[in-house]
Amino acid sequence: MSDTCASEVGKAYGKRIYLITTLQAVPRGTEGAVSLEGTLAGVMASAAIALVGWGVGLIDLLGVLLCVLAAFIATNIESVIGATLQAKIGWLTNEVVNILNTLIGALAAILLALAWHWYSLLPQI
Repeated sequence: MSDTCASEVGKAYGKRIYLITTLQAVPRGTEGAVSLEGTLAGVMASAAIALVGWGVGLIDLLGVLLCVLAAFIATNIESVIGATLQAKIGWLTNEVVNILNTLIGALAAILLALAWHWYSLLPQI
């Protein structure tokens, strides 16, 4: 949901659109382009979904934060993939990139949760 909202809101309402790899201004709809409006929409969308998970008891508030952060990471890595690889690799369609985005988000959430767990096991100073 983060990626879809970021893409659609960015295309429709983004005032300044930049290529994520160079931060150079690019036209709307450019693969790998980002905007402040789209980025904020993506964060709000991921927060909305995570809050639903919290509301029905699937995750705690820390889980909400980790989900939002993982979605932000995955959405931005997907933009990097779009800016650097998608045009060069024929089979790397939008659908494949969306699958990669989902995989990256899941891996980011797992790694963030493990990092938090390991941090919580450190002796407190």
